[in-house]
Formats: sequence, C-alpha cells, structure tokens
Amino acid sequence: MKYLDEYRDGIAAGEYLSALRRLTTRSWTLMEICGGQTHSIVKHGLDELLPPEISLVHGPGCPVCVTPLEMIEKALEIAARPEVTFCSFGDMLRVPGRDRDLASVRASGGDVRVVYSPLDAVHLAERHPDRQVVFFAVGFETTAPANALAVRSARERGISNFSLLVSHVLVPPAMEAILSAESNRVQGFLAAGHVCAIMGVEEYRPLAARFRVPIVVTGFEPLDLLQGITMCVRQLESGRAEVENQYARVVRGQGNLEAQALIREVFTVIPRKWRGLGEIAASGLGLRPTYASFDAELRFAPNGESLDEPESCRSGQVLRGTMKPVACPAFASECTPEHPLGATMVSNEGACAAYYRYRVRTSASRVLHG
Repeated sequence: MKYLDEYRDGIAAGEYLSALRRLTTRSWTLMEICGGQTHSIVKHGLDELLPPEISLVHGPGCPVCVTPLEMIEKALEIAARPEVTFCSFGDMLRVPGRDRDLASVRASGGDVRVVYSPLDAVHLAERHPDRQVVFFAVGFETTAPANALAVRSARERGISNFSLLVSHVLVPPAMEAILSAESNRVQGFLAAGHVCAIMGVEEYRPLAARFRVPIVVTGFEPLDLLQGITMCVRQLESGRAEVENQYARVVRGQGNLEAQALIREVFTVIPRKWRGLGEIAASGLGLRPTYASFDAELRFAPNGESLDEPESCRSGQVLRGTMKPVACPAFASECTPEHPLGATMVSNEGACAAYYRYRVRTSASRVLHG
C-alpha cells in the first residue's frame, strides 16, 4: 500500500536500529507525548527492539485519559437530564465515573449518542429544536478547530439549543509540568505530530532551551518513530537540546494559521485540571465570553465537587510516565477493558489498553497456540 507500507519496512527499521546501537553510549529516557504513538510503539514492539540503554516512557498523550474524574461526573450529570441529547466520541462512553459511565446512563434511558464530528451534533440540534444537544468537547489542540467551528456554525445559524461541555487541554504546559517535577527522569521528548500540524513547532523552543531537552516532532508509523528516536538520541549524545521536525511531510514550522485563528476566536486559555497531573496553569481552553451562551457548564451548572481517583487505579502514575501499565497491581486482573478502573484501560489511545491488547493477549495466544 503506497505511503503506508513504506513506513513499515523491516529492512529500513533494521538499519535505524543498527544506527542506534552504534550511536548510543549512555542510558537515555525518552517520552512520547501521544497515545497514538504509544499504541504504535507497543503494537510493533519497538520498545523491545531498541538498545537496552534507551528507555521509552509513556506520557499524558491521550485526551480521553487525562480528562479528570470531576469532568466525567459533570458529563454524567448532564447526560442523565431528560431534556438532553448528549453526544460524544465513542471512547468516552466507557470511561468510569464514581459509580457509572455514559454507557450505563444510556442503558438507563438517557439519550446518549456516539457521533463522528461535533458538526453532527450541531445538525442534530437543528433537526430537534425541542432537545438540548450537548457535545463533549474533549481533546488536545488537534480537535479544537473542529469544535470551534461547530460553535461558530451554531451561532451563525441561530441554533440556540446546542452547547459544548469543554475539556480541552494543551500539550506544552503538560510537558513543562512533567519536566518541573522532582521525580522527572525524562531527558527527551517525541512530540505529537498531529498537534504540531495545527500549532506548529515554535512553542516548543522555549521548553527545549529552558530544560535542556531535545524535542523531536514525530509521526506515528514505525519508521517515523525510529527516526524520531534516532534524532533525539543523536542530540542527547552530542549535548544538544533543540526542536527538530521528523514529520516534515505533514508539519510546517508555523502550523495551520487558519486553524489557530479559529481556536483563538472561540476559545481562551484557562487553567485546567488533568487526571494524574493535577491543575496546570494555562493548560486548557474554555469558551470566550462572546460564546458563553454555548457553554454547557454555564447552561446546566453541574456539580463541580473535587473527586479522588480510585485507590487501586494507578493511571495517574502511568500518565506521568513514572509507571508502566504492567507494574500496576490491578493491571489485567482487577482492571480489564471489560471492567476498567480508569480511562487508560478504556481509550483507543490509552497506554494500559495498548499493553493489554498487544502484550497480554498476544502472550496468552502464544501460550495457547504455541
């Protein structure tokens, strides 16, 4: 398949691995900051093929996973209201709240629907003016333009029964929080290619300079990741700490200026709480006052009480990169995709889900089938 098989070529992968073995003289810890990269790494076993000196840890790169428990509870409360049609991407339906999830709200009679675009929710509101249609706007900078466009479209078309429950977060402040922690051991980052396709690379340069860490914008296929790792290790071995762009076929230095302008028009930067990381200043997006009439939190005033994660769930440590999923005592026993304790076992970009899908089940299959 053109433009896909080329990035999964085994011979080329072997050449990158050989180059890494020649290049590496010290131990280095790198963090990929995207859940899609995590799944690709685990699926293709890249972390197991690297020289033993190179350790990959998984960061808070899954927007579903970093959505805090308080926001999940707000979503559940709004979704259970009889006048509300609650729309979301599919991953969010199984994320556990305190004692239920959106799927159980739907099973109990709530009008909870899976959509494929926030504009689907806008069209639904237009067709059903007697219903309050709420879209769960979760994501990094990647999904913010589409959500901004949905709100602007609703206003232009006079659709007043549409609103967003906003839980947008921004990547660079989370990287800064990880680097500032006393327990930090991350020495280099693989930055998320799709985020940088929107935002560009310039906002990473102050981080690289301040913390003396290489940041390599990286794609999602095996050769993308191996090249990104090689670029990062080459910087570390030579004492450099710069921003480089491995994903140049997609990412431009300035990013998508039109998308950035749309984000700025509709959203403003605010503090945001992250699951596993706590509240981080200037790390989220909220609707601007000019679009406040589309804010579901203002419209429905759900309970905002602070909630702690279940004691048996170690997803916070997984999201901070201080624990691999397999080190959690509940992993694959008390916590499975069918009965998850936390979002990292639910989401298609969650690290725990990746390890369960590609390591536990594969190992079990080998035992059963030889």
